[in-house]
Amino acid sequence: MTADLSAWLDEARVDDAVFTLRPDYRAFLIAAEGLRPGPSDAASEALLADAESRATTLLADTDPADLPHVHSWREAFRSFGAKPQRTRTSVEALLRRASEGLPRVDRLTDAYNAVSVSHVVPVGGEDLDCYQGPLHLVRASGDEEFETSKAGESIIEHPAPGEVVWRDATGVTCRRWNWRQCLRTRLTETTTRGIFIIDTLAPMTSGDVEAAGDALLSALHTTSPELKAVSRLLTR
Repeated sequence: MTADLSAWLDEARVDDAVFTLRPDYRAFLIAAEGLRPGPSDAASEALLADAESRATTLLADTDPADLPHVHSWREAFRSFGAKPQRTRTSVEALLRRASEGLPRVDRLTDAYNAVSVSHVVPVGGEDLDCYQGPLHLVRASGDEEFETSKAGESIIEHPAPGEVVWRDATGVTCRRWNWRQCLRTRLTETTTRGIFIIDTLAPMTSGDVEAAGDALLSALHTTSPELKAVSRLLTR
């Protein structure tokens, strides 16, 4: 089965138009099987508690927006017309919640959120078995479908033309690079195979990216001891 993960991951790509927008962009991808889903537990709680402690120290005298990597993501959002004060990158949104307690969602989501906060980097996770075709990062045409919810009901939205989105053959899986994931591919308590995405920009170095990837693999192993995973770094 790991060979299947590798073959699927080999098809992932970032469109040239995205690299034209941000030549410094890199995506660290982890495709995993043997995940053990379920509600938040002691293992995921320990990961989140450690992340909250790190965030408290990091933000003692600093606003999240002033952190170098968060600042880079704010500039990236502005470059395709998004307003970062209204639609914050995922890591900034988490950092702003850390002082009052990070959300406890489920053991897999908790694991990657903890890494996101600890390494100040956007991280996402989705159910690989819900994908239709390979994973692509593109600038949207505007007619792609994005399944989300409003007032408890599932609805279809469309990204703005030029917006940076992750997508598969069916539609958008995550809007505004790492702002909001779709309902169709979200992690659930039945997910056993997943794709995890670490989005990075300068000033993160190659060493920083590698450290975040190692931390995510470690966190996933903590919650899923039988995990098998393959990884790939996408660069220009």
